[in-house]
Amino acid sequence: MDNNLLSGLESLGLGNLEGLNIYEDSNKEEKKQAEVVTVKEEDMVFDKSYTCTACDQVFKAKMVRSGKAKAMISDQDLRPRYEGIDVLKYDIISCPYCGFSSLSKNFPYLTAAQKKAIKENISNSFKPRKIDPDKKIYTYEEALERHKLALVNTIVKHGKASEKAYICLKTGWILRGQTEALDANAPDYDKKKKENENAENQFLRNAYDGFVTARANESFPICGMDEMTVDYLLATLAMRFEEYDTAAKLLGSIVTSRTANARIKDRAHDLKDTLMQKLKDKK
Repeated sequence: MDNNLLSGLESLGLGNLEGLNIYEDSNKEEKKQAEVVTVKEEDMVFDKSYTCTACDQVFKAKMVRSGKAKAMISDQDLRPRYEGIDVLKYDIISCPYCGFSSLSKNFPYLTAAQKKAIKENISNSFKPRKIDPDKKIYTYEEALERHKLALVNTIVKHGKASEKAYICLKTGWILRGQTEALDANAPDYDKKKKENENAENQFLRNAYDGFVTARANESFPICGMDEMTVDYLLATLAMRFEEYDTAAKLLGSIVTSRTANARIKDRAHDLKDTLMQKLKDKK
């Protein structure tokens, strides 16, 4: 029996193709295409110029290119996940000259009184950072530093409770990302993991307390979230800190709401199931 499935093509002038392997070359091509579409983190960010709202110096900060990062399923507490990059590392704009740092959406806005407070309490003591023109991405260590700078700036300028809470939330998420990126084979892995988890809990606890205050005193939307989304976030954090009665009350209001969207209702139902299991295990 002739093992060459493509025999007979010679009469059509294609004899040189008779020996092709049907699947091997196809697999190679698929792998080649997969390699081509793989995008590195450094390819998803770019340098954007900013004028510091506090000191008027011009500097560049790295931002994520629009449409480059592919979204994945978010964590239970809404921490966003993207393929090949942690976009949270690029959420803070930080002036390397005076130290003013803020969530990117809030960076252009400072009152005269806030500028004065930042200059007196931060800029006058801040040590300007050296700018590395060859830097391609932000590390988790740099992202953590930038988030802490943003938090202390927000405290000094007397920012809203929601802004401080949101930065605490994102800092907790940064620490979680850093933990996930740790080398499990490193000799200090267990120590570093425990330190990060403790720090994450501290930031998330402050986020929880801040959002509770913001919900009682600020108008919606809060940090871009509607009431049901804030309640869901509070429920996840309440569960984390074993405040189960609070979590149950918040989830109950979401699943019975006529205004909550289907996505947040589905999440609330799933979280309620988890809560019921926790309560069952606790007995």
